[in-house]
Amino acid sequence: MNPTPTTKRVFICGSALRGQPDHGNLGDAKFLRSANTRSLYRLHAAENGWHPAIYKVAEGGVSIPGEVYELTLEQFEHLAATEPPHMYPADIVLEDGEILTAFLYPRELVEQYRWLDISDYGGWAAYKAAAVTEDVTT
Repeated sequence: MNPTPTTKRVFICGSALRGQPDHGNLGDAKFLRSANTRSLYRLHAAENGWHPAIYKVAEGGVSIPGEVYELTLEQFEHLAATEPPHMYPADIVLEDGEILTAFLYPRELVEQYRWLDISDYGGWAAYKAAAVTEDVTT
């Protein structure tokens, strides 16, 4: 019988990154490393820049930069409870092939609301930095 895991590795690529306003939602989760996804995803600014929306695509994806954390199951449940509506945990593939959990967003909603595609900004933190100096929210 395999023991029940007590921690979970999570890929963070949005407002809970270090230096971003929701970083506190991670509590004292252990930062492991910076990482990038494989080029399988698109990144949008949902709710006019309130939070990121990442989803997997069959083609035309980019590598999304982010951070890997080790969370206790309690920390993970807290993080999940503080995520914006519609976000859901799912597997994500990093450049090195490691599969972790990340919080994705339904592509159908992104397309329905025509939220800004920020895939080429170099990640959420780069987009937010650009948004401070120019109007990139629409």
